[in-house]
Amino acid sequence: MEYSTVLRHDDEAVATLTVNRPEKMNAASRQVLDELNSHLDEIEGDAGVEVIIITGAGETSFVAGADINELALRRPLDGLEAYMQRTYGRIAHFPKPVIAAVNGYALGGGCELALACDIRVASDTAVFGLPETGLGILPGAGGTQRLVEAVGRGPAIDMIITGRRISAAEALQWGLVTYVTDAESLLEQAATIATRIRRKGPTAVALVRQVVAHSAAASEETGMFVERLAQSLLYATAEKREGVEASLSKRHPDFAAVKGES
Repeated sequence: MEYSTVLRHDDEAVATLTVNRPEKMNAASRQVLDELNSHLDEIEGDAGVEVIIITGAGETSFVAGADINELALRRPLDGLEAYMQRTYGRIAHFPKPVIAAVNGYALGGGCELALACDIRVASDTAVFGLPETGLGILPGAGGTQRLVEAVGRGPAIDMIITGRRISAAEALQWGLVTYVTDAESLLEQAATIATRIRRKGPTAVALVRQVVAHSAAASEETGMFVERLAQSLLYATAEKREGVEASLSKRHPDFAAVKGES
């Protein structure tokens, strides 16, 4: 595959994947997900890679959500297909450790991408949020499950139903991220963590990740199905249409105007 929206750079045994759509705030389009999956295919079989770092191109955005133009075209059955959810699930259960180096806005699908990673390092300018309810939908790439696991039910519900954004400092306080550093040192910090991991027993690291994942696997599988089902229902609503159209038109959605419509 020829890559343009997700670029790979290897340094020793660490592969850095950079989402490369800075003109679109690194929004996670279908092409981004396709390229990300293709890179994962290659890395999974590459014995020379021991750790992955995922980051975003530029200085302002890690991944600022799904591509809103593609979202506008999604229909009810697309909610069940859940390509982004499956891609992020693959990252969450990948056989090699994955570090998120969050260099700016991590909104919607971007926040969910970070949540799918084992360790999250943020620049002090990073911003996290799940604004999907403002579009008349819900976080459909694992956010309703992994955010609760990361920060607890109360803060997770707060973020999701209010759509409020939190700073890197708040994310550190909540446990959403483990490290915060200045923007210039972000990738260096992520690489340092990767080096620490590489110095440990690789079999032990792999088994620890499997055991930790297993502890929540049964409930997560059920939760993910419910998330897909709910999203498919929301994709059929007038609220979803109003939310997306308002976002594309750069206005505030008027959900009251479409109340009761189907």
